[in-house]
Amino acid sequence: MMKYIFTLLIYIGSTLTLLAQSPEKISYQAIIRSSDNNLVIDSEVSIKILILQGTTGDNTIYEENHLVKTNSNGLISLEIGTGDIIQGNFSSIPWGQSQYFVETQVDVTGGTNYNIIGVSQLLSVPYALHAKTAESLTGSITTEPYKAEIIPLSSTRNITSNDVNNTIACTASSNLTITSNFTAMEIGDIVNLEAHNGAILTVNASPGVTLNYTNAGSAQFNSNSGNVRFGLLRKSGLNAYIISGQ
Repeated sequence: MMKYIFTLLIYIGSTLTLLAQSPEKISYQAIIRSSDNNLVIDSEVSIKILILQGTTGDNTIYEENHLVKTNSNGLISLEIGTGDIIQGNFSSIPWGQSQYFVETQVDVTGGTNYNIIGVSQLLSVPYALHAKTAESLTGSITTEPYKAEIIPLSSTRNITSNDVNNTIACTASSNLTITSNFTAMEIGDIVNLEAHNGAILTVNASPGVTLNYTNAGSAQFNSNSGNVRFGLLRKSGLNAYIISGQ
């Protein structure tokens, strides 16, 4: 049997609205690729989502199922908190009390033989959800839920602090360089990457910076005309980054 892998997009963005009658949910996207790096396109797949609690993510406190269809880019989009519930209560998760992880299990045939697993730590999203708890304690809240900014890229430049936890949309072939003195990202921070409509986005690491465990490494996102190529840059250590989706 052919194995499949995920390219996870931490376009895990909060769609929470702070109204008592509104449902709590988290927008979630992932790209599904085969082991030969080909996209799994236009296919109905079963997705099982688990919310894990604790520093090691070993305690399942919520579980739900979704049946979704990949698009022509292999992308699935769903909202955690709106699936068929198997275990737990999404609205009662105590987001402010622990670290949380999302475990994704998939059956690419649309059945219940879940043989793919991907795990990603939830970082900023639980805090947006936890804002509802804070509102119940204080009676009001003044901050808005976090929403990623879309930053156009059409010429070569260095990464900047404004890129952190936002989305870079490359519309003309360009290079993005991670410099050795770039300190705006904390470990675990991310930058969403998009190459649009035939554009090629190349991410380079300067000497002294590792990208996918290679000093001064590079990665490239080649998009086709009429399509978008997605990726993710995450800081994994001191002057160390991991990139996926290329």
